[in-house]
Amino acid sequence: MYADIVALQKNLKARIEIYRSQHKRDPDIKAIANLLSTTLYMRRFFPFYAFNLLCGEKSDGTFVVYGYDAVGSYDQMPYGAQGSGVELIAPVLDNVMGRFKQNNSFIDKNGATQLVSEIMDGVANRDMFTGTSIIL
Repeated sequence: MYADIVALQKNLKARIEIYRSQHKRDPDIKAIANLLSTTLYMRRFFPFYAFNLLCGEKSDGTFVVYGYDAVGSYDQMPYGAQGSGVELIAPVLDNVMGRFKQNNSFIDKNGATQLVSEIMDGVANRDMFTGTSIIL
């Protein structure tokens, strides 16, 4: 639900700004992952209707993806997809990321951005509930 997504984003942005002002630095991705988890858990009896993936860069330069359920439980994943178009996205990600795993290589940030853009373009044309914009 778009209203829940916007409310959750505003809440997280405000809490991250508070963290920045108190600690004079940006929170790391693990801290944001915990923040999102506790925010979702606080609303467990009337949860946000939002499918959440948190993606970011760790302090060592590697990238991480966290997938969440409605009440804040989360798990670290090599890649992920959520939402109404997941049935269309997951097989493509499995195929592409499987090839990287077979070659013992990693996708870089530009390659990942291009991949997400192409997948979202294809899914948005086939699933009417998938939006047509990407916020990076």
